[in-house]
Amino acid sequence: MFQNCPIQKLKTRVVKQDVNPEWDEDLTLSIADPHLPIQLSVYDRDTFSPDDKMGDAEFYITDYLQALRMRLEGLPSGTIITKVQPSRENCLAEESCIVWADGKVVQNMFLRLRNVERGELEIQLQWIDIPGSRGL
Repeated sequence: MFQNCPIQKLKTRVVKQDVNPEWDEDLTLSIADPHLPIQLSVYDRDTFSPDDKMGDAEFYITDYLQALRMRLEGLPSGTIITKVQPSRENCLAEESCIVWADGKVVQNMFLRLRNVERGELEIQLQWIDIPGSRGL
């Protein structure tokens, strides 16, 4: 589940009977306040009882948005724009690179889940301009 404000939530499909699930899904989140963290929660879906929370993580998109605002068209694909280091303020498990790839600014992240013994999520950020939205 992804969320940026209390009322917006997105859910992935359920991956059944897999201790290392791969979702490989595209989710589009409307960002209400770019200064608030994106919060993720992972649940183990149960049929006959409440779902078990398997951990959570959060990350900020401020560095990503700053790179996006640079308008770096024309760079060779694979060019690293900036790097974000793991810290107490984020759930990064390792350094995260913001990269110009195939005409887009993307950020790949490995997030360490909190409130659980162990677990990580791999996600990729991409900005999508939606017609009629405020944009950047």
